[in-house]
Amino acid sequence: MPDGPAPGPAAPADAPGRRFSFGLNWQRFLASVDDDRVQEAGRAILGALRVESLEGCSFLDIGCGSGLSSLAARRAGAGPVHSLDYDPQSVAAAGELRRRYAPGDEAWTIERGDVLDKGYLATLGSWDVVYSWGVLHHTGDMWTALGNVDALVRPGGRLMIAIYNDQGLRSRLWRRIKEVYNALPPGLRTPYVVLVMAPREAASLGIHLLRGRLGDYVRSWTEYKRQRGMSRWHDMVDWVGGLPFEVARPEEVFDFFRARGYALVAMRTCAGGLGNNEFVFERAG
Repeated sequence: MPDGPAPGPAAPADAPGRRFSFGLNWQRFLASVDDDRVQEAGRAILGALRVESLEGCSFLDIGCGSGLSSLAARRAGAGPVHSLDYDPQSVAAAGELRRRYAPGDEAWTIERGDVLDKGYLATLGSWDVVYSWGVLHHTGDMWTALGNVDALVRPGGRLMIAIYNDQGLRSRLWRRIKEVYNALPPGLRTPYVVLVMAPREAASLGIHLLRGRLGDYVRSWTEYKRQRGMSRWHDMVDWVGGLPFEVARPEEVFDFFRARGYALVAMRTCAGGLGNNEFVFERAG
């Protein structure tokens, strides 16, 4: 299977009720962004890439969302930094973040772009670091998107991606949960997120109480920003609503890029559970 596993059912990118408002969620997230979150995002990127600095490295952020990772990379010395996103509201969110934290920074550019558009990608050239955390499985054609990013990584460059873990039946059930979210009227979507996530949160709280470690549960909310600078609530909304939605087993992603001349630098899996498997690959130089 030279081009990767056959893709699952792809949701048309802009079909009504078939695409989550990623950009709107990111715009709401901006209210919680501060210097601490930027620093945590930077530490996460450097740690994953196994480097101490991005000084002198070009950095392409595919699916930039709020722009937090792009800003963190810029502060870590990367330049130029180019952010792209399919969602215009995400592009606007990243632009607002740049206005707040890096006004006038000509080394950081932001634009709307589609990772499924090879003609557009051909205009971008190649980069030292290509970063796309938790994005390509939301394009509606994940394996094509994964193949398209290959040409963007220069020889010796690194690719950092995160892809939802394939859990078989559980993944299909989560797809249905996401479809229901996007079919609901906007006013019912927040209560739906609470309804879906409440059993998991109650179970987690109960386990922590039984172990006498309530503080750990509280910190899972108050210190969540230590995970790449993110917000637990906004991540929950993304998890319940994020559509299109595709998944892959870790070995599928590994084999896909090994066949294209990449070596695995680092990998962190979610141990067969919910969430993303994270990969850092280095392209043969």
